Amino acid sequence: MKALLVITGRGMGGDAVNALNIARALEKKGVQCELALDHNAPGLLFKNNGYSWHKVSVPQAGGHAATKVATTKAGFKSFKAAFETRKLINKLKVDVVIGIIGGGAVIGCLAAKLARVPSVGIIDTPLDTKICTKLNTCIVLPEAKLFKEKLLPKNVYKSFFPLASELTKGNKENALNKIKERDGKQLFDENKASILFSSGSSLFEMMAKAISNYVDYSKLKETLDNYNLLLVGIPLEEDYLDLINHEKVINLGYIDWIKDLYDLIDLAVLTDDGVMIQEAMACELPAIALTRVKYGRYHNMAGIFPGAVIESDLDHLNSVIEDTLINLEEIKKEAKKYSKEVISAGEKIADIIIAEAKK
Repeated sequence: MKALLVITGRGMGGDAVNALNIARALEKKGVQCELALDHNAPGLLFKNNGYSWHKVSVPQAGGHAATKVATTKAGFKSFKAAFETRKLINKLKVDVVIGIIGGGAVIGCLAAKLARVPSVGIIDTPLDTKICTKLNTCIVLPEAKLFKEKLLPKNVYKSFFPLASELTKGNKENALNKIKERDGKQLFDENKASILFSSGSSLFEMMAKAISNYVDYSKLKETLDNYNLLLVGIPLEEDYLDLINHEKVINLGYIDWIKDLYDLIDLAVLTDDGVMIQEAMACELPAIALTRVKYGRYHNMAGIFPGAVIESDLDHLNSVIEDTLINLEEIKKEAKKYSKEVISAGEKIADIIIAEAKK
């Protein structure tokens, strides 16, 4: 069986990670995977993992933040892009097409319809949800509003984000060694609990403010020296680093050993993003979801993982961290309940795709 994955974005960020993990899950089941990215996509994630790709047009409207103007422009481009992708489908003679989120989902599903080939849309934004659910079988991910509905259309399945199979195989000793390499002021103490603050590979302003506020708050409470405070991410603006007390915070910058860090830390303060929160659940790690960090978006991850994810805005975060630390073991038990289902998401998605291809 051969599958074509049509992928939105630049082949570097979260959408690419989802595509890579779906491809790997399919390959484990014997499916040959071909990838298609936009003509201008650098595709670094795939290149670094030994994958090549085909080039097609994948217009983007802006995902969760899509405007009416951007959506209209993307719509006009989509017809031409769909015919271009149909040619690729016919050339490769694939058995199934998987459209991955946003423009990738829309173009993949439209092109497959034109080519009369089975397809599955991996949907996560308002636009791909509106279009793809009318065309074919879809798998809706946690950040979409449809995911939270109790009753779904017959052609729609729910799934958590597909995660890398090795995510839960971290080694805290590796993390300790890496931290020591970057901890110039020797702040890290192995005998203390560790709290991670992260908004992903990029450091957003609100997350920088969050760790800054917590340092000031802990000074007043005289609890600052009780914990290792770790920060991950490259700042979107260099000025964000000025918000951080570098005498108390261990700034790790960009890292590619997050699974090792998850094995070490005791609590993660993360953005209200599906993938990051889900990674914490897979690792049975208590998490606080800081809301509206990225462009004001809100995904209600605490509603998807009740008891295991604690939600907070910036104004109340300090007290929420303190309360969470008091109830850490109880929250960890709740996180453990979700771990197995979260870890198996990639396999579930692969099974749905294979079943659709065989219809």
